[in-house]
Amino acid sequence: MSMSLETVLKTYEPVMGLEVHAQLKTKTKIMSGATNIFGEAPNTAVSTIDTGMPGALPVLNREAVTMAVKTALALECEIQPVSVFSRKHYFYPDLPKGYQISQYDRPYALNGGVTFYLNGEKRRIGLIRIHMEEDAGKNLHFDDRGISLVDLNRSSVPLIEIVSQPDLRSPDEAVAYLKALRLVLRYLDVCEGNLEEGNFRCDANVSLRRHGASKFGTRVELKNINSFRNLERAVTFEMIRQYQVLESGGSVVQETRLWDASQNQSHSMRSKEEAADYRYMPEPDLLPLQLSNQTVSKMKADLPERPIEKMERFIKDYHRTPYDAEVLTASKALADYYEDVAKATGDDQLSSTFIQTNVLAKIANVETDFATFYPDSKALIDLLKLIQGGTLSLNLAKEVFEHMLESKQSAEKIVSEKGLSQVSDDKALLAAIEEVIQGNPRQLAELKSGKDKLFGFFMGQCQKALKGKGHPARLKELLEQKLKS
Repeated sequence: MSMSLETVLKTYEPVMGLEVHAQLKTKTKIMSGATNIFGEAPNTAVSTIDTGMPGALPVLNREAVTMAVKTALALECEIQPVSVFSRKHYFYPDLPKGYQISQYDRPYALNGGVTFYLNGEKRRIGLIRIHMEEDAGKNLHFDDRGISLVDLNRSSVPLIEIVSQPDLRSPDEAVAYLKALRLVLRYLDVCEGNLEEGNFRCDANVSLRRHGASKFGTRVELKNINSFRNLERAVTFEMIRQYQVLESGGSVVQETRLWDASQNQSHSMRSKEEAADYRYMPEPDLLPLQLSNQTVSKMKADLPERPIEKMERFIKDYHRTPYDAEVLTASKALADYYEDVAKATGDDQLSSTFIQTNVLAKIANVETDFATFYPDSKALIDLLKLIQGGTLSLNLAKEVFEHMLESKQSAEKIVSEKGLSQVSDDKALLAAIEEVIQGNPRQLAELKSGKDKLFGFFMGQCQKALKGKGHPARLKELLEQKLKS
């Protein structure tokens, strides 16, 4: 599509909501004792419950319930004292029972919201509900051999489905919402949040309405979105597609469309199902789930600091901009790393700048790499304290940092062995200044005649003579005095 999104937005307002399936990091599945491990050989992590054997009864996983409730509490949902599991009927090869155990009319959590910053502005997207359910298996298609096989390892893996209100109004906002939601789950350590592996999946409901209209347009569901970039592309494509349908006099059909990332377009998959199509009925083999106020209160007290809370605390306590705070809280490990360094050095700005400029340049994955990264926070504290004490300039500290990455040695040892200490002695600084002045009489005359910009030339020549080790502030002070005399 050659049309731009800007053309669409002149006439229509996009209305979007996301349905996110998050796989919980339990040791076993939600309805069986089979292991919940990604990447096992096909059909090796299954039980008779997962395969739908006659007489096999589901047993609800307490760990899954705990993770699900903590997620809902972190998202400020209203926990329901009683919730009910249902059977969602549909026929598909990867669903041997012929139904999926889910929650329908009585989910465990209602309302709530996801709060985040977008372009420095605080946003909150409301939630309709969160419910628990089991995953289906996975169909594997081998087109080269003309066969399809079924892997039931994923069958009965614990999921929570987080359904947003139709509050999203742009592709950027949809991506920011999804990233913020993923970050909450990562901070809680309840979900890996890996879109590529399918343990964090997103469906988008998209519609258009003319500016000023109150009634929503016909919504289309987009499936098979496996990255943040593809979410942006998929909803943008759908907005433009619906615009073209409406502007040509047609009507948008309520349907489910499959996103094809390789061709950057969607294809019609099926007409959109309604609840009646699934013939929901209460699950007869599971009692209603009851959550007491005492249980919920204890879980709430155990919650860690949420990403948005940590971000806003960094803005307030460490005087960070919303941008800096967002970068520094991109993972719990990174946030802890920064806070350790900032507290120990007492310099919020130096800690933030050095970490963002140098440390993050060496980190491929902020969620996993800090576990083995060196310099760790203690070693970086020691390095930054050498700057604060005048032993190292910022440039020398960057050089020492590179040596620390390679040798895994402390800053002090590297400085000692390589002789990288900053030159602060007035006698040595004055000797270098005198040498530079004597060696550049023409530039000296021009400077004295009013070409003040040449002061930078003399500073550079002095640092060159000192091999970059001159204490910048003291060198500048002495050079100014000498040139005025």
